[in-house]
Amino acid sequence: MSDTIAGGTRPEAHAGSQEREFLGHPIGLGVLFLTEMWERFSFYGMRALLVLYLTKHFLFSAEGANLIYGAYLGLVYVLPVIGGALADRYLGSRKAVVYGGLLLVAGHISLAFEGPPAIVDGNAVVRSDLHLSIFFLSLALIITGVGFLKANISTIVGSLYGEKDPRRDGGFTIFYMGINVGSLLSIVGVGYVGEVYGWGYGFGMAGIGMLLGLLIFLWGQPLLEGRADPPDPAVLKEKILGGLITREWGIYAFGLVLVLFSWGLMQYQTLIGYVFYGSAALILVVILTYGFTKCTPQERDRVIVAVILMIFMVVFWMLFEQQGSSLTLLADQQFEKSLFGIPMQASQVQSLNPFFIIVLAPVLSWAWQSMSRRNLEPSTPAKFALSLLVIGLGYLFFSFGLTVDEGTNKSMLWMVMIYFMLTMAELLISPVGLSMITKLSTQRIVGMMMGTFFLYIALGNYLSGVLASLTGGGGHGVADSDKLDIPGTVALFSNVGWLSVVIGVGLLVLTPWLRRRMHGIH
Repeated sequence: MSDTIAGGTRPEAHAGSQEREFLGHPIGLGVLFLTEMWERFSFYGMRALLVLYLTKHFLFSAEGANLIYGAYLGLVYVLPVIGGALADRYLGSRKAVVYGGLLLVAGHISLAFEGPPAIVDGNAVVRSDLHLSIFFLSLALIITGVGFLKANISTIVGSLYGEKDPRRDGGFTIFYMGINVGSLLSIVGVGYVGEVYGWGYGFGMAGIGMLLGLLIFLWGQPLLEGRADPPDPAVLKEKILGGLITREWGIYAFGLVLVLFSWGLMQYQTLIGYVFYGSAALILVVILTYGFTKCTPQERDRVIVAVILMIFMVVFWMLFEQQGSSLTLLADQQFEKSLFGIPMQASQVQSLNPFFIIVLAPVLSWAWQSMSRRNLEPSTPAKFALSLLVIGLGYLFFSFGLTVDEGTNKSMLWMVMIYFMLTMAELLISPVGLSMITKLSTQRIVGMMMGTFFLYIALGNYLSGVLASLTGGGGHGVADSDKLDIPGTVALFSNVGWLSVVIGVGLLVLTPWLRRRMHGIH
């Protein structure tokens, strides 16, 4: 899946590797593997149903549903910056993960209270305002829960290994497999239950998965041996706000404020876009100003390269995250519901991405190692360029398939093709993204650069919803406003495919110049 893993830079009380082992790795890795697997089970299961639920239960138009989807994904990638900072300075990873997990359980379970389906009354859609508010509150709880949990559980994985432990990369690879096993199982299981038996059952199943993950994390605390504890427990006990509450409970209260803030923003998706655009532009000016005024020429060059690659990365995320929006609606409206004779629901098509990752990631990892021994491995800018070329070609082939395969019973093999290309593009860009930031950033602003990295991912995710919203408009009234405009979608996918290919070629041409300004960093 499109998860980005951070190893964490917080100094831990335990500087060396964990001594207790299981199958050659620190014993705590098993706890974190299962916790993250079930957390991703809940998250991707819910995501598989989200756009279908919005269009079929609440009767949002395809445009409206896709904008909500993009706004939701954008905020999901921004909040971990805040949650990670609070854990680094005050809470510690364990308390942050538990608090985030509780918010996630509440969010996923509350989604199960779907309420009465919307109805069409003349030219208007009548929805239950109460249940729509509960829906947006559920998304806000999930957004904030991910903010406290996501980056911090990855930090705990990093703390299990000493600074020079050669098993670290292998440990994160195992952890990444937990993400994809959880997402594969959830999309297949939650997607089926939600579409066949009812949305509430599907969302409830996702919530149970999150609860199981939280219980495993709490049960496994002794196996982590204090590596996720607060950096200074005494600071958490200090009284704040005139002695009303401790700092720890103040942070939890701030988390609830973030829930309310996210709940308000989710109801105004266009406003979220302005926030992203403004923030992305402002932080870009700040970083470049710092680079030109406070850095050595070598440091400045590396910062400029990192900024350029982050900007190009936005295009990738905008195209990659069509999975849960336009591609899911296309699977529902235009494709046969079977693959190689096996029946499948529209939401289950998203399982192709984690399936291909599980199959292809070890192969690509072996290929990079083999090429590296021969000094043939592409540089980071080249991998970014190849990613944009691959994903662009994927959309060009897919738009061709939508044209030649007429009717509403198109072969699911076209979906297999686009998901294969999306996954190949992901494996080229996603694993090296965070590594690129840590290598190219000067240590004095590495935190700000990491925050900017996630902000630009969030911007790309938000723009994915904006792009997907352009595929709507194929209906002839309120009752079928969820229908996609297929000729318009074909033209849009073809145009963005060519755009991505051109940008990828441009970045490939620019790669030698960028490599020189990386000053020896590969």
